[in-house]
Amino acid sequence: MQWPCTDPRPAPSADAAGRHRIAVLALPGVPPFELGIPSRVFGSVLDAGSRPLYEVTVCTADGAPVLSDAGFTVQPAAGPEALAAADTVIVPPTHAMPELGRGGPLPPEVTAAIAGIRPGTRMVSICTGSYVLAAAGLLDGRPATTHWNLAPEFRRAYPRVKVDEEVLFVDDGDVLTSAGVAAGVDLCLHMIRRDHGAAAANRAARMCVVPPWRDGGQAQYIDRPVPEPTVATTTTATRAWALEHLGEPLSLNRLAEHARMSLRSFTRRFRDEVGMTPVQWLTAQRLELAKQLLETTDLSIDLVAHRCGFGSANSLRAHMRTAFGVSPAAYRRTFHTDDLVEAGV
Repeated sequence: MQWPCTDPRPAPSADAAGRHRIAVLALPGVPPFELGIPSRVFGSVLDAGSRPLYEVTVCTADGAPVLSDAGFTVQPAAGPEALAAADTVIVPPTHAMPELGRGGPLPPEVTAAIAGIRPGTRMVSICTGSYVLAAAGLLDGRPATTHWNLAPEFRRAYPRVKVDEEVLFVDDGDVLTSAGVAAGVDLCLHMIRRDHGAAAANRAARMCVVPPWRDGGQAQYIDRPVPEPTVATTTTATRAWALEHLGEPLSLNRLAEHARMSLRSFTRRFRDEVGMTPVQWLTAQRLELAKQLLETTDLSIDLVAHRCGFGSANSLRAHMRTAFGVSPAAYRRTFHTDDLVEAGV
Protein backbone atom coordinates (compact mmCIF):
# COMPACT_ATOMS: atom_id res chain seq x y z
CA MET A 1 0.00 0.00 0.00
CA GLN A 2 1.51 3.36 -0.96
CA TRP A 3 0.83 6.92 -1.90
CA PRO A 4 0.21 7.25 -5.65
CA CYS A 5 3.30 7.68 -7.77
CA THR A 6 2.86 10.76 -9.93
CA ASP A 7 5.78 10.10 -12.27
CA PRO A 8 6.06 6.52 -13.62
CA ARG A 9 8.80 7.37 -16.12
CA PRO A 10 12.22 5.75 -15.72
CA ALA A 11 14.51 7.71 -13.41
CA PRO A 12 17.48 9.37 -15.19
CA SER A 13 20.70 7.40 -15.47
CA ALA A 14 24.15 9.00 -15.50
CA ASP A 15 26.39 5.95 -15.69
CA ALA A 16 28.44 5.61 -18.89
CA ALA A 17 27.05 2.09 -19.35
CA GLY A 18 23.47 3.32 -18.96
CA ARG A 19 23.09 2.04 -15.38
CA HIS A 20 21.22 3.96 -12.73
CA ARG A 21 23.70 4.75 -9.95
CA ILE A 22 22.55 4.07 -6.38
CA ALA A 23 24.56 5.11 -3.34
CA VAL A 24 23.67 3.43 -0.03
CA LEU A 25 24.75 5.54 2.94
CA ALA A 26 25.96 3.30 5.79
CA LEU A 27 25.88 5.14 9.11
CA PRO A 28 27.23 3.94 12.47
CA GLY A 29 24.90 1.39 14.04
CA VAL A 30 23.42 0.30 10.70
CA PRO A 31 21.53 -3.03 10.80
CA PRO A 32 23.11 -5.45 8.28
CA PHE A 33 19.75 -6.67 6.94
CA GLU A 34 18.50 -3.25 5.89
CA LEU A 35 21.95 -2.28 4.61
CA GLY A 36 21.98 -5.29 2.29
CA ILE A 37 18.48 -4.85 0.83
CA PRO A 38 19.35 -2.39 -1.99
CA SER A 39 22.37 -4.37 -3.23
CA ARG A 40 20.42 -7.63 -3.24
CA VAL A 41 17.18 -6.37 -4.80
CA PHE A 42 18.55 -3.89 -7.36
CA GLY A 43 21.38 -6.27 -8.18
CA SER A 44 18.77 -8.74 -9.44
CA VAL A 45 17.62 -6.43 -12.25
CA LEU A 46 19.12 -7.20 -15.65
CA ASP A 47 18.32 -6.01 -19.16
CA ALA A 48 17.63 -8.27 -22.16
CA GLY A 49 21.38 -8.80 -22.58
CA SER A 50 21.82 -9.85 -18.93
CA ARG A 51 23.55 -6.57 -18.10
CA PRO A 52 22.76 -4.92 -14.74
CA LEU A 53 20.46 -1.93 -14.91
CA TYR A 54 21.62 -0.56 -11.56
CA GLU A 55 25.04 0.07 -10.02
CA VAL A 56 24.85 -0.05 -6.23
CA THR A 57 27.66 1.37 -4.09
CA VAL A 58 27.81 1.25 -0.30
CA CYS A 59 29.47 4.37 1.08
CA THR A 60 29.95 6.24 4.34
CA ALA A 61 29.78 9.93 5.11
CA ASP A 62 33.58 10.24 5.39
CA GLY A 63 34.85 7.11 3.64
CA ALA A 64 35.82 5.45 6.93
CA PRO A 65 34.51 2.06 8.11
CA VAL A 66 31.49 2.06 10.44
CA LEU A 67 30.44 -0.40 13.13
CA SER A 68 27.14 -2.14 12.42
CA ASP A 69 24.65 -2.86 15.18
CA ALA A 70 25.56 -6.55 14.80
CA GLY A 71 29.06 -5.88 16.09
CA PHE A 72 31.08 -6.18 12.90
CA THR A 73 32.65 -3.43 10.84
CA VAL A 74 31.31 -2.37 7.45
CA GLN A 75 34.10 -1.48 5.02
CA PRO A 76 32.58 0.93 2.47
CA ALA A 77 33.45 0.96 -1.19
CA ALA A 78 33.44 4.76 -1.29
CA GLY A 79 33.00 7.97 0.65
CA PRO A 80 30.78 11.02 0.13
CA GLU A 81 31.85 11.30 -3.51
CA ALA A 82 29.50 8.39 -4.25
CA LEU A 83 26.59 10.41 -2.88
CA ALA A 84 27.52 13.37 -5.09
CA ALA A 85 27.57 11.15 -8.21
CA ALA A 86 24.44 9.12 -7.44
CA ASP A 87 21.09 9.20 -9.23
CA THR A 88 19.45 7.70 -6.13
CA VAL A 89 20.63 7.87 -2.51
CA ILE A 90 19.26 5.28 -0.07
CA VAL A 91 19.60 5.74 3.70
CA PRO A 92 19.13 2.59 5.82
CA PRO A 93 18.44 3.02 9.54
CA THR A 94 20.99 3.76 12.25
CA HIS A 95 20.79 2.63 15.86
CA ALA A 96 23.67 4.83 17.01
CA MET A 97 22.14 8.31 16.77
CA PRO A 98 19.53 8.50 19.56
CA GLU A 99 19.57 12.30 19.38
CA LEU A 100 17.64 12.08 16.10
CA GLY A 101 14.69 10.65 18.02
CA ARG A 102 14.53 13.94 19.90
CA GLY A 103 14.80 16.08 16.78
CA GLY A 104 18.51 16.67 17.34
CA PRO A 105 21.02 17.59 14.62
CA LEU A 106 22.89 15.25 12.35
CA PRO A 107 26.63 14.77 12.90
CA PRO A 108 28.63 17.39 10.95
CA GLU A 109 30.14 14.84 8.56
CA VAL A 110 26.68 13.49 7.67
CA THR A 111 25.32 17.00 7.15
CA ALA A 112 28.25 17.80 4.86
CA ALA A 113 27.85 14.57 2.89
CA ILE A 114 24.12 15.16 2.34
CA ALA A 115 24.79 18.77 1.34
CA GLY A 116 26.98 17.46 -1.49
CA ILE A 117 24.14 15.48 -3.09
CA ARG A 118 23.13 16.90 -6.47
CA PRO A 119 19.73 18.63 -6.78
CA GLY A 120 17.18 16.30 -8.36
CA THR A 121 18.72 13.15 -6.87
CA ARG A 122 16.09 10.66 -5.77
CA MET A 123 16.22 10.37 -1.97
CA VAL A 124 15.08 7.18 -0.23
CA SER A 125 14.97 5.94 3.36
CA ILE A 126 14.46 2.44 4.71
CA CYS A 127 12.78 2.09 8.12
CA THR A 128 14.17 4.69 10.56
CA GLY A 129 16.49 6.05 7.90
CA SER A 130 13.56 8.47 7.67
CA TYR A 131 14.95 10.18 10.79
CA VAL A 132 18.06 11.12 8.80
CA LEU A 133 16.04 12.57 5.93
CA ALA A 134 13.79 14.41 8.40
CA ALA A 135 16.74 15.82 10.35
CA ALA A 136 18.18 17.07 7.05
CA GLY A 137 14.89 18.89 6.36
CA LEU A 138 14.12 16.76 3.32
CA LEU A 139 10.72 15.59 4.61
CA ASP A 140 9.31 18.95 5.73
CA GLY A 141 5.75 19.32 4.44
CA ARG A 142 5.89 15.92 2.74
CA PRO A 143 4.07 12.63 3.32
CA ALA A 144 6.35 9.94 4.74
CA THR A 145 6.38 6.76 6.77
CA THR A 146 8.64 4.97 9.22
CA HIS A 147 8.44 1.96 11.53
CA TRP A 148 4.95 1.90 13.04
CA ASN A 149 6.33 1.44 16.56
CA LEU A 150 8.23 4.73 16.38
CA ALA A 151 5.60 6.85 14.62
CA PRO A 152 4.53 8.73 17.80
CA GLU A 153 8.15 9.60 18.59
CA PHE A 154 8.75 10.61 14.98
CA ARG A 155 5.75 12.95 15.03
CA ARG A 156 6.97 14.66 18.17
CA ALA A 157 10.50 15.07 16.83
CA TYR A 158 9.48 16.18 13.32
CA PRO A 159 6.03 17.78 13.45
CA ARG A 160 6.34 19.21 9.93
CA VAL A 161 6.36 15.73 8.38
CA LYS A 162 3.02 14.16 7.37
CA VAL A 163 3.52 10.71 8.88
CA ASP A 164 1.39 7.73 7.83
CA GLU A 165 2.38 4.67 9.85
CA GLU A 166 -0.19 2.38 8.23
CA VAL A 167 1.46 2.03 4.81
CA LEU A 168 4.42 -0.06 3.71
CA PHE A 169 5.99 2.82 1.82
CA VAL A 170 5.32 6.32 0.56
CA ASP A 171 6.28 7.49 -2.93
CA ASP A 172 6.32 11.27 -3.06
CA GLY A 173 8.09 11.51 -6.40
CA ASP A 174 11.73 12.40 -5.69
CA VAL A 175 11.56 11.40 -2.01
CA LEU A 176 10.47 7.91 -0.95
CA THR A 177 10.27 6.35 2.51
CA SER A 178 9.57 2.83 3.68
CA ALA A 179 8.17 1.30 6.83
CA GLY A 180 10.18 -0.97 9.09
CA VAL A 181 12.75 -3.58 8.14
CA ALA A 182 11.40 -5.84 5.34
CA ALA A 183 9.24 -3.03 3.96
CA GLY A 184 12.51 -1.83 2.44
CA VAL A 185 12.21 -4.77 0.05
CA ASP A 186 8.71 -3.65 -0.92
CA LEU A 187 9.97 -0.13 -1.60
CA CYS A 188 12.93 -1.30 -3.71
CA LEU A 189 10.63 -3.49 -5.81
CA HIS A 190 8.26 -0.54 -6.20
CA MET A 191 11.14 1.60 -7.46
CA ILE A 192 12.09 -1.08 -10.00
CA ARG A 193 8.44 -1.25 -11.07
CA ARG A 194 8.36 2.52 -11.42
CA ASP A 195 11.67 2.64 -13.34
CA HIS A 196 11.29 -0.41 -15.59
CA GLY A 197 7.77 -1.79 -15.22
CA ALA A 198 6.02 -4.63 -13.42
CA ALA A 199 7.70 -7.41 -15.41
CA ALA A 200 11.19 -6.30 -14.32
CA ALA A 201 10.03 -6.00 -10.70
CA ASN A 202 8.42 -9.44 -10.86
CA ARG A 203 11.65 -11.00 -12.15
CA ALA A 204 13.64 -9.34 -9.37
CA ALA A 205 11.11 -10.57 -6.80
CA ARG A 206 11.39 -14.12 -8.11
CA MET A 207 15.19 -13.98 -7.86
CA CYS A 208 14.90 -12.75 -4.28
CA VAL A 209 12.16 -15.32 -3.50
CA VAL A 210 9.76 -12.67 -2.20
CA PRO A 211 6.28 -11.63 -3.33
CA PRO A 212 6.38 -8.81 -5.91
CA TRP A 213 3.53 -7.05 -4.12
CA ARG A 214 2.36 -7.40 -0.53
CA ASP A 215 -1.26 -6.85 0.40
CA GLY A 216 -2.14 -4.11 2.81
CA GLY A 217 0.23 -2.01 4.86
CA GLN A 218 1.71 -1.78 8.35
CA ALA A 219 -1.78 -1.79 9.82
CA GLN A 220 -1.73 -5.58 9.79
CA TYR A 221 1.45 -5.62 11.93
CA ILE A 222 0.62 -2.92 14.47
CA ASP A 223 0.20 -4.39 17.94
CA ARG A 224 -3.40 -3.59 18.83
CA PRO A 225 -5.61 -5.50 21.26
CA VAL A 226 -7.98 -7.59 19.16
CA PRO A 227 -10.53 -9.96 20.71
CA GLU A 228 -9.79 -13.58 20.00
CA PRO A 229 -12.28 -14.99 17.46
CA THR A 230 -14.56 -17.70 18.71
CA VAL A 231 -13.88 -19.70 15.55
CA ALA A 232 -10.86 -19.88 13.28
CA THR A 233 -12.04 -17.52 10.55
CA THR A 234 -9.84 -15.93 7.90
CA THR A 235 -10.22 -14.21 4.55
CA THR A 236 -7.10 -15.79 3.05
CA ALA A 237 -8.93 -18.34 0.90
CA THR A 238 -11.39 -15.72 -0.33
CA ARG A 239 -8.55 -13.39 -1.34
CA ALA A 240 -6.88 -16.20 -3.29
CA TRP A 241 -10.20 -17.01 -4.96
CA ALA A 242 -10.81 -13.34 -5.82
CA LEU A 243 -7.43 -13.10 -7.54
CA GLU A 244 -8.59 -15.86 -9.90
CA HIS A 245 -11.86 -14.01 -10.63
CA LEU A 246 -10.80 -10.37 -10.94
CA GLY A 247 -12.57 -10.03 -14.28
CA GLU A 248 -15.92 -10.88 -12.71
CA PRO A 249 -18.25 -8.65 -10.64
CA LEU A 250 -17.06 -9.10 -7.06
CA SER A 251 -19.46 -7.44 -4.69
CA LEU A 252 -18.93 -7.36 -0.95
CA ASN A 253 -21.85 -9.73 -0.56
CA ARG A 254 -20.31 -12.22 -2.97
CA LEU A 255 -16.96 -12.10 -1.16
CA ALA A 256 -18.61 -12.50 2.23
CA GLU A 257 -20.66 -15.45 0.97
CA HIS A 258 -17.50 -17.14 -0.32
CA ALA A 259 -15.86 -16.65 3.09
CA ARG A 260 -19.04 -17.93 4.78
CA MET A 261 -19.25 -14.86 6.99
CA SER A 262 -21.74 -12.12 7.54
CA LEU A 263 -21.01 -8.94 5.60
CA ARG A 264 -20.10 -7.09 8.78
CA SER A 265 -17.80 -9.84 10.09
CA PHE A 266 -16.10 -10.25 6.71
CA THR A 267 -15.43 -6.53 6.32
CA ARG A 268 -14.01 -6.27 9.84
CA ARG A 269 -11.90 -9.42 9.52
CA PHE A 270 -10.61 -8.40 6.09
CA ARG A 271 -9.45 -5.02 7.36
CA ASP A 272 -7.78 -6.59 10.41
CA GLU A 273 -5.86 -9.02 8.21
CA VAL A 274 -5.01 -6.85 5.22
CA GLY A 275 -4.97 -3.30 6.55
CA MET A 276 -7.43 -1.94 3.98
CA THR A 277 -11.04 -2.42 2.93
CA PRO A 278 -12.03 -5.17 0.49
CA VAL A 279 -12.86 -2.53 -2.15
CA GLN A 280 -9.46 -0.87 -1.79
CA TRP A 281 -7.72 -4.23 -2.00
CA LEU A 282 -9.69 -5.32 -5.07
CA THR A 283 -8.89 -2.06 -6.86
CA ALA A 284 -5.18 -2.43 -6.09
CA GLN A 285 -5.12 -6.03 -7.40
CA ARG A 286 -7.02 -5.06 -10.55
CA LEU A 287 -4.62 -2.20 -11.22
CA GLU A 288 -1.64 -4.54 -10.84
CA LEU A 289 -3.20 -6.96 -13.33
CA ALA A 290 -3.94 -4.08 -15.71
CA LYS A 291 -0.33 -2.90 -15.60
CA GLN A 292 0.92 -6.40 -16.38
CA LEU A 293 -1.47 -6.78 -19.32
CA LEU A 294 -0.56 -3.34 -20.68
CA GLU A 295 3.14 -4.18 -20.47
CA THR A 296 3.11 -7.72 -21.81
CA THR A 297 0.21 -7.95 -24.28
CA ASP A 298 -1.24 -6.07 -27.23
CA LEU A 299 -4.82 -6.35 -25.96
CA SER A 300 -6.95 -3.28 -26.54
CA ILE A 301 -7.48 -0.93 -23.59
CA ASP A 302 -11.15 -1.90 -23.53
CA LEU A 303 -10.33 -5.63 -23.33
CA VAL A 304 -7.72 -5.03 -20.63
CA ALA A 305 -10.35 -3.16 -18.64
CA HIS A 306 -12.83 -6.02 -18.94
CA ARG A 307 -10.26 -8.69 -18.03
CA CYS A 308 -9.33 -6.74 -14.90
CA GLY A 309 -12.89 -6.19 -13.78
CA PHE A 310 -13.12 -2.44 -14.42
CA GLY A 311 -15.95 -2.92 -16.90
CA SER A 312 -14.96 -0.22 -19.37
CA ALA A 313 -11.94 1.59 -20.73
CA ASN A 314 -13.21 4.83 -19.18
CA SER A 315 -13.31 3.25 -15.74
CA LEU A 316 -9.77 1.90 -16.15
CA ARG A 317 -8.54 5.32 -17.31
CA ALA A 318 -10.09 7.00 -14.28
CA HIS A 319 -8.56 4.53 -11.83
CA MET A 320 -5.10 4.67 -13.44
CA ARG A 321 -5.07 8.45 -13.50
CA THR A 322 -6.05 8.54 -9.83
CA ALA A 323 -3.47 5.92 -8.77
CA PHE A 324 -0.57 6.66 -11.12
CA GLY A 325 -1.27 9.99 -12.80
CA VAL A 326 -1.23 8.50 -16.31
CA SER A 327 -3.65 6.96 -18.79
CA PRO A 328 -3.45 3.27 -19.79
CA ALA A 329 -2.18 4.28 -23.25
CA ALA A 330 0.58 6.45 -21.76
CA TYR A 331 1.56 3.67 -19.37
CA ARG A 332 1.78 1.20 -22.26
CA ARG A 333 3.95 3.57 -24.32
CA THR A 334 6.34 3.86 -21.38
CA PHE A 335 6.67 0.21 -20.42
CA HIS A 336 5.50 -2.04 -23.26
CA THR A 337 8.34 -3.73 -25.18
CA ASP A 338 8.33 -6.41 -27.84
CA ASP A 339 11.04 -8.27 -25.95
CA LEU A 340 8.81 -8.72 -22.94
CA VAL A 341 5.91 -9.90 -25.06
CA GLU A 342 8.08 -12.41 -26.92
CA ALA A 343 9.56 -13.66 -23.66
CA GLY A 344 6.09 -14.16 -22.23
CA VAL A 345 6.86 -12.31 -18.99
